Amino acid sequence: MNRLIAGLAVAVSVVLGTAAAEAHPHVWIVAKSELIYAPDGTITGVRHAWTFDDMFSTYALQGIETKVKGAYSREELAPLAQTNVESLKEYAYFTFAKGDGKKQKFTEPVDYFLEYKDSALTLHFTLPVKTPFKARQLSLEVFDPTYFIDFQFAEKEPVKLVGAAAECKMAFERPNDGTAAAQKLGEQNFLDGSAGNFAMMFANKITVDCP
Repeated sequence: MNRLIAGLAVAVSVVLGTAAAEAHPHVWIVAKSELIYAPDGTITGVRHAWTFDDMFSTYALQGIETKVKGAYSREELAPLAQTNVESLKEYAYFTFAKGDGKKQKFTEPVDYFLEYKDSALTLHFTLPVKTPFKARQLSLEVFDPTYFIDFQFAEKEPVKLVGAAAECKMAFERPNDGTAAAQKLGEQNFLDGSAGNFAMMFANKITVDCP
């Protein structure tokens, strides 16, 4: 069962059943990301660690059999991890990259696994760049255009550069608080895409400038 999609589907059904629904997230994720560079300065991928909120974690774990009650090994969570990364493809992995202004594409995730700790699931996965590239400026945005998922990057070490030249400088910008405006716009606007670029205010923005 595709628990990630099913969870979102439940949220959608609840929203559509409300006459005057307000736009707000239904799943909360605390994220950390690493931007991966090759020795020659080529950008090769992005490594994510996404920790889901307690409620969604509890939902996702329903029906999973374990040897030890309340404990979930990486092996026991492997089918769920596969389901999650496969379902993310439809949403472009909520990860949008540009190299010197040109959009970049990712291939399917690798090295993925789920970790269960402190009543929460954390999905670890690496997104390889379809065509590794060099760029004087890399921009990366992580967000859900539909605003069903709220991405908040960790307060401590939210983003790391792995293998980048010492001269490369990174800047990280958290999203503005657009909650009130989102509620006025309404959930249906996000569902049917009429919100346009409005959802961009929920993007976590990372830029890396290399000489």
